[in-house]
Amino acid sequence: MAGLLLLLLYLAAGLFIVRCLLPRQSPWVRAWLGLSLGLFLMMWLPALIAFLRPFDALTQWLSLLPLALTAFLAWRFRDAAPLKAADAEDHKTLTLLLALALPLSLLGLYLQHTHVLRPEDGALFTGQATYGDLPLHLSIVTSLEGRTLPADYSILPGLRLGYPFLADSLSTSLLALGMSLRWAVLLPGAVMMALVFSGYILLARRLCRTPGAAALAALFVFLNGGLGFLYAFDMAGVSLGQAGQNQLQQGQWLERLQNILQGWYQTPANHAEFTRYNLRFSNLVADMLLPQRTFLAGWAVLLPCLYLLLDMVKNGEWNRRQTLLLGVMAGGLPLIHTHSFLALALASAGFLAYGLVKREKTAPYLLYGGVAALLALPQLLLFTFGQAGQGGFLRLQFNWVNNPGGGGLQDLYPWFYLKNIGLPFLLALFAMMERDAFRRRLFLGAFAIFVVAELVLFQPNEYDNNKLFYVWWALCAMPAADYAVALHGRLKGLRARPLIAGLAAVLMFASGALALAREALSDYRMFSAEDAAVARFARDGTPRDSRFVTATQHLNPISSLAGREIVCGPDLWLYYHGFDTQARQEDLRAFFADPEKNGGVPLRYGAGYILLGPYERALGGSAEALDALFELVYENPEYRVYRVPEG
Repeated sequence: MAGLLLLLLYLAAGLFIVRCLLPRQSPWVRAWLGLSLGLFLMMWLPALIAFLRPFDALTQWLSLLPLALTAFLAWRFRDAAPLKAADAEDHKTLTLLLALALPLSLLGLYLQHTHVLRPEDGALFTGQATYGDLPLHLSIVTSLEGRTLPADYSILPGLRLGYPFLADSLSTSLLALGMSLRWAVLLPGAVMMALVFSGYILLARRLCRTPGAAALAALFVFLNGGLGFLYAFDMAGVSLGQAGQNQLQQGQWLERLQNILQGWYQTPANHAEFTRYNLRFSNLVADMLLPQRTFLAGWAVLLPCLYLLLDMVKNGEWNRRQTLLLGVMAGGLPLIHTHSFLALALASAGFLAYGLVKREKTAPYLLYGGVAALLALPQLLLFTFGQAGQGGFLRLQFNWVNNPGGGGLQDLYPWFYLKNIGLPFLLALFAMMERDAFRRRLFLGAFAIFVVAELVLFQPNEYDNNKLFYVWWALCAMPAADYAVALHGRLKGLRARPLIAGLAAVLMFASGALALAREALSDYRMFSAEDAAVARFARDGTPRDSRFVTATQHLNPISSLAGREIVCGPDLWLYYHGFDTQARQEDLRAFFADPEKNGGVPLRYGAGYILLGPYERALGGSAEALDALFELVYENPEYRVYRVPEG
């Protein structure tokens, strides 16, 4: 209950602050911006205090002091204008939120329930999308409790955690106040998904010409998937593949659908056989918002920033309070989600460039950019740039993942984007030809992102540039939706218009709908009952700063569930964060293969405990060898834990 109380206090404070600063906004926008600001402050204020003292329960309550000060300052410098009441347009917006944002939010809540450590007979289950990434986030959530910042990677001790961690430290705040790990991750995840769905619809409602266009833009973004379903059902009467080889075309007729709904990454929006189909523009909900917690938190802050900025741009008037709030939220983005910060900066530069051509005032941009840069620079210098310097970051490569390793295009350019985005991509191209000053500004900001993402890779994993492309597409989807609605209007009088609209809907949303259906049905055991039991021992029976010698698999109960340090985690994450783990992995293999000969390995890495489980046995570890050298302190049918004597 204490964790829930803290969350509610922050959300209430966010609502109060926005009420004071932005009374001229509509009620629904104020509510959304306030809740988003509350989460933003809950990510930042406890973390700031944790630079001075441990990240524990007391730190959470102490963070209410700067929160109260922030609320007081908002009240002291409040806008004296009366609160805007809901008008006819706001009632239309509410209808849109209830019709679209609410069902999407309920879907998000269901997916969080099924994918975040769902308990069953003592084991913990997840879904397809979160099977690979969730254990990393769990390791950050559980390891930050009781530590001061900056902290090391718990899965690579000795190296600073430069990965954006505030989305996970938000869950640590709830965990520190007694909330279970499952609910500490699930609850903020569900809230952020609701804010993202609602926020994009409110943004689209502000920028699109009609409520119908706003709804369509949201579907373009959240039901994205492109034309990949055509591959899945091409020549459906003949089985053209098998497991692991052309699997998307395995089986006949309904067997093709069964393969999509039950196979491992067999959806036509994101297929495991990348080189065969080149389907890479994954469904935003299933493959980004759900598993990528930093991406989710980034969009929960990015969308308010885009709204605050584009609302003023469209009005042609800059409100100083709104500009300062925009600068603060934008400046806090790097340690929430660096890609979102970069996308916002690029889009803002594009909007500014358009304003310079039109000889508009630049002072508001300088105020917004100056505040954002002042707040962002310490994060970039202390965390982001240090990790990027590890290697494998920032390299030139044209056409993103369609040109793997710079070895040549796989798909004809721009067919790659047409098949991955589908008909909405054509609509966006057509909309670019329309004469509309605001749309041109919007496209210029969007394509500032596109050009950079198309030419520069920012991480060793080239696929991660999609975190920039999704922001590009979120901006382009709105004029594309406007164009689609206008085109539909021009077809009035045609008897085939409903049929045309229905066929277009199938072409635009079939792949995305299949991806969401697959994710809703997916179910995998992440941790066994024995995994959970050994994690409980490690959490309750070893000191908080304990370090374990383990294998390097990604499903590690010691790092993910217990929050204890391990000597080395998996390259599945660490390689793409720019780290070379080869030496540590070789030492671990040598130790488990011959612990007597390599008995100094645990002390060399400061480890006080050794885990022996299925993965360690696969490296050659045996109970007989370890029993002869170390003290057994815990065992269950799958695991044994040994204490390392002090050197």
